[in-house]
Amino acid sequence: MEKIGKNYKVSSTGNIQELGRVTLHEQLALTGSEVSVNELPAGVSVPFVHAHKRNEEVYVIVYGKGSFYIDGDEFGVEAGDVLRIDPAGERCIKADAQSSLRFICIQAEAKSLVQFTQNDGVPCEAKPSWL
Repeated sequence: MEKIGKNYKVSSTGNIQELGRVTLHEQLALTGSEVSVNELPAGVSVPFVHAHKRNEEVYVIVYGKGSFYIDGDEFGVEAGDVLRIDPAGERCIKADAQSSLRFICIQAEAKSLVQFTQNDGVPCEAKPSWL
């Protein structure tokens, strides 16, 4: 499904159960962040340690268990955990040997957020059919 409006874009990633890795930058015409939906099969690791020049990352663990390596520290993660990593943080992620690991990764330029939801949201007069 794809739907484009004046102020939005909706796109389907397909079967969420069999993604591998899908980046949404181009698919959604993102302008302030990069979002990817990822799944590592059981026992599989991202094959390299990496850092970023400007972007912090937020990882949302959606399903499974795994391990993170950040700046020499190694620790377990599981569904429900969220992590924020500074751009310079050297990171790598691996799925547990017993299950796949599904996660969402959000990248945005560090220190670029000027307002949070409470100060940025404004009430509108429009109403959806269910209100």
